[in-house]
Amino acid sequence: MSDMTNPTTARPRFDWKAPAYEALIRKRRRSEVWLKTAGLVSISLALGFLALMLVALTATGYKAFTQTHVTIEVPISPDNVDSADIFGSNWRRVMQASIANMFPDLDQAGLKEAGAILSNGAQFLVRDAVIADPSLIGGVLTITVPTSDPFDQLNKGLVDRDTPEGNRRVTDAQIAAFDKLVAEGRISTPFSWGLFTSPDSRFPELAGLKGAFIGSGYLLLVCFAIALPIGIGAAIYLEEFAPKTRFSDLIEVNINNLAAVPSVVFGLLALSVFLNWFGLTRGSPLVGGMTLALMSLPTIIIATRAALKAVPPSIREAALGVGASRQQVVFHHVLPLAMPGIMTGTIIAMAQAIGETAPLLLIGMNAFMTSAPSTPFESATTLPTQIFIWADSPERGFVSRTSAAILVLLAILVMMNGLAIWLRRKFERRW
Repeated sequence: MSDMTNPTTARPRFDWKAPAYEALIRKRRRSEVWLKTAGLVSISLALGFLALMLVALTATGYKAFTQTHVTIEVPISPDNVDSADIFGSNWRRVMQASIANMFPDLDQAGLKEAGAILSNGAQFLVRDAVIADPSLIGGVLTITVPTSDPFDQLNKGLVDRDTPEGNRRVTDAQIAAFDKLVAEGRISTPFSWGLFTSPDSRFPELAGLKGAFIGSGYLLLVCFAIALPIGIGAAIYLEEFAPKTRFSDLIEVNINNLAAVPSVVFGLLALSVFLNWFGLTRGSPLVGGMTLALMSLPTIIIATRAALKAVPPSIREAALGVGASRQQVVFHHVLPLAMPGIMTGTIIAMAQAIGETAPLLLIGMNAFMTSAPSTPFESATTLPTQIFIWADSPERGFVSRTSAAILVLLAILVMMNGLAIWLRRKFERRW
């Protein structure tokens, strides 16, 4: 009889009810519970901090999405407006006449204080309306214009009326004049489309993100046009064609290291090369796009190589088996299957690029620009640098506008990451 059937030599069975084994099982279960608890706590903390940030930004920035306006009647007198030179007419005097009609009981000093209710840009809105319709000369123009920032803050409840007059930006007389306009139904608070359609201004009620939107668009266009073909081409060569030598391994290590280099280093590189050596325009989207393209290349290369590695080797073997060349295998079979992962990595790299600030500050994209750029070769700002400029402004109105701009930037980043997820799910193929 063999040892396998001999009861004296058979291996003893484990007694799972023994105290030692029961203690071991309880210990494993406790470890599993602690691991799950730690994971839930980590996720809860992350979501909690994210929610706290969004609540803080929303509480500060939601007021910037509305703007206080006042409806006024402006007499377009031929004495103040020259039909032959409408652009050069005395529009400040035109606005003074309108204020005098609204407050007939005030003296000269009172009218001057009441005139501060209107934004400094009101006269230019009236001027543009008359330029568009010269027949208004000699008549009365009814127009809705924004109020100045102190009265926008007053209307939104951000100015405490009980504060001593010397500590407020608005006097008691100005508050009385504003309340009179409210009682007459002249004050309204519509959605602030100017936040998206107006360029930057030193007056908070007139400042908008139009220039930053266009500058960011040009910057992403340049970055995408440079980084995408170079990044994908480098990844295809390294993964599919380059011989596996020490030199290629060194290149791979350096690419991985470049992905971890701080973005400010790329800004210093652009400052010394693109601006000082090449003499390109300081603060232009062309320079910014080239800088961010350098920063995005490692991310795109790594993501593309990972997508190429995910394609099963059987695809390559089958294509080679039917007589396809190495180039045909890569570009006709492997690359189309890897494209969802490549596009996902590219969009994530672009989303990271649009949120960068430090390298753009070093190349001068934080200048005060009152007009949007018409080409990528002109100086411009971007959303992150516009946020930096507004955050450094002393006017109180820019506080809410800064938070609103951050919310807009976060919304763009969320949409770009959502687009990456959607593209991956739509074009992903199961092998």
